[in-house]
Amino acid sequence: MLEKHDLHHEFPDHGDSIHYLKLNDNHFARLFSEYHEVDHEVHRIESGAENTSDDYLNERKKVRLNLKEQLFAMIQRHEA
Repeated sequence: MLEKHDLHHEFPDHGDSIHYLKLNDNHFARLFSEYHEVDHEVHRIESGAENTSDDYLNERKKVRLNLKEQLFAMIQRHEA
């Protein structure tokens, strides 16, 4: 079973902030959308629905992690 990496599973205690920022911060909303696109791509590759090189998969995972770190920093600033 593949692990879920959507932001609500990654940061379950910050659902209200995620919701607020998606609706009120265009930059957050754009990064949120990009994060989920990359996450879905990684999930498709890991599930075998798409074939690609290990290097490409690892690069996409790094992109996902970078986006997640940016989004979490924005969540923390919002909650401060």
